[in-house]
Amino acid sequence: VIIFTRSPENAKQIIPGAKEYVKWNYKLTGEWKEKINGVDSVIHLAGENVMGSRWTKNHKNKIYESRIVSTKNLINAIAAAEQKPESFICASAVGFYPYSETEEYTEDSKAGNHFLSNVTKQWEEETASAEKYGLRRINIRMGIVLDKNEGALAKMIIPFKLFIGGPLGSGKQWFPWIHINDVVGIYLFSLDNKNVRGALNAVAPEFINMKSFCINLGKVINRPSIFKVPSFVLNIVLGKGAEAVLNGAKIKPQRILGFGYKFKFDNSVSALKNILK
Repeated sequence: VIIFTRSPENAKQIIPGAKEYVKWNYKLTGEWKEKINGVDSVIHLAGENVMGSRWTKNHKNKIYESRIVSTKNLINAIAAAEQKPESFICASAVGFYPYSETEEYTEDSKAGNHFLSNVTKQWEEETASAEKYGLRRINIRMGIVLDKNEGALAKMIIPFKLFIGGPLGSGKQWFPWIHINDVVGIYLFSLDNKNVRGALNAVAPEFINMKSFCINLGKVINRPSIFKVPSFVLNIVLGKGAEAVLNGAKIKPQRILGFGYKFKFDNSVSALKNILK
C-alpha cells in the first residue's frame, strides 16, 4: 500500500504499516506520478470536507477542486504509466441524487440539479477516462458514514449526551447511512471482485428518516430525542450548506447487493450499538 497524502506524518499515525507515505499536492504533478506505475489499483478518497465550513464561494470552490482536479491529475498519471493499474476506485456521494421525500433512487437514477449533485456528477464524469486506458472504474456513492470519532454521528451525539438531542429540521428527510465497517467492506469487495464496475450506492438497505434515526440513537445511549433543531438555526450556522442537512433522499444499494455483497450492519440499531458500545 502506497498512500498519497498532504501530511505523511499524520497519515503514519492514522494508517500505520503502509509501504510508503508520499507527500501529495493534488493540484500539481510531481514525483508521485511515478508511484502509479505497477500498482494493482488506485483508490481515490481525497476531497474537502463538505460540511467543514459554511458554504462560502471559497469553500465551495475547495469542495469542487479537491475532487475534480485531483481526479484529473490521477488519471493523467495513469495515462503516463507503462504498467497501468487494473482498477480505479473513486469515492463519490449520495449527494449525486435529487432531494426528495417520496422518490426512491437506484444507481440508474439521474443526477439532481443542486450543488452537490453537480459536483458529484462532474467528479464521476472525470473518472470515465480511466476506462479508456483499460481500467475497471468504480464510483462508490457513499451515504452518511457512521463512525464514533468522525463525521455526522460524532457531532450528533454531543447534544444527546447533554440531554438536548433531537432531529435536525423537520426530521422527515431521509437519512441514508452506512456503518464505517461496511464502507471498508465495499471498497475491499470492489477491489477483489473483477466483475464489479460502475456506480455503487454505499448505503445500508434500511430506509429511515432523520426523526426515526434520532429516536434509535437516543434509545441506544439511553437519552431522549425531543429537541428539534429548527431549520432557521441551521441556515444561520451553515448558510447554503444547510440544504444538505435539511434534505435527503431514499436510496437503495441495488447494484452492490446484486453483486453479492453482504452488509455487516443492515439496520441502524445494530449499527449504533456496535459503534457506541
